[in-house]
Amino acid sequence: MTYSAADIVADPEWLAHRYDEQADAFQYRHVTRGRHAEVGFATDDYLGKEANPVVIGREEAAGLLGEQAPIHFIFHSAYCASTMLVRALDVPGSAMGISEPVILNDMVGWRGRGAEVQMQARVMDNVFGQLSRPWSAGEAVILKPSNVYNSLALGALGLRPNAKALLLHAPLDAFLLSIARKGMWCRLWARELLEKLLGQGMIDLGFEPRDFLRQTDLQVAGVGWLAQQMQFHRIAKHFGPDRVASLDSETLTGNPAVSVAKAAAHFGLSKRDIADYADHPAIGRNSKSGAGFERGERQLDQARAREVYGDEIEKVAEWIRVVGERRGVPLDLPFKL
Repeated sequence: MTYSAADIVADPEWLAHRYDEQADAFQYRHVTRGRHAEVGFATDDYLGKEANPVVIGREEAAGLLGEQAPIHFIFHSAYCASTMLVRALDVPGSAMGISEPVILNDMVGWRGRGAEVQMQARVMDNVFGQLSRPWSAGEAVILKPSNVYNSLALGALGLRPNAKALLLHAPLDAFLLSIARKGMWCRLWARELLEKLLGQGMIDLGFEPRDFLRQTDLQVAGVGWLAQQMQFHRIAKHFGPDRVASLDSETLTGNPAVSVAKAAAHFGLSKRDIADYADHPAIGRNSKSGAGFERGERQLDQARAREVYGDEIEKVAEWIRVVGERRGVPLDLPFKL
């Protein structure tokens, strides 16, 4: 079947998947609501490679855009159950959750390649327009960008003055424990994250570049965590409690239905009672593998890892606390949900 550009833009199942800065065009791929719910992230790794995306010029797509749904954001610092949260908020009639759309990563990459600020702001506004097409009457859209997008979060909230944000993070010890117990590839991810944060100018903690070569993997992970906390403090200070709330992963996973209901209330969703979320399938499964959780499984995994890595984590956590104190970065975020 052949679809017109108007048909594509009118249907939110056609995800605005990529932005081509050279062609100034959006690339769309068809992703049903059910497919969004099945996968952890709206990326090629999870959705499969799209060989022939539909391409529509940005200005044409913007001109075809109709009604937009309210849009809100979950900004996170990784390993904090953010995917579970956005999936659990996905309730027909209340909100649609979109997890880590690649087009937002395209905005980060473009900025790193020297995008002109005003032009990028126009494009970003158009991107949010495409991502906030309503799935049904009365629904909001909850966007959970990748954590590499955090450097652009202030601008995103500036472009959408009615949007609210939830700042989700893992407490320092829990974050370090995740990095340690997930092994070599996760430790490498922590170093790659530091590299990206350095490139975005987000590391302002008093270190020289050569200092990072002398730091252990967990120290590097801690620096990345603290830099993201610093950015979250900036967001909270700039926009205040009317628009921003914070939540930590241990509170979220300790009583998920309660936390999800509080997040829904913060976003002003139509469904905000605990009963609306208590039996949501996202709460009881691993957001990446899709496998079901056994009761107490997370806590048992953490306890086992702490036996092996506890001493190192304790030392690194204390070091990060001292670094944070010297740079005026509290480890706790304000405006708790």
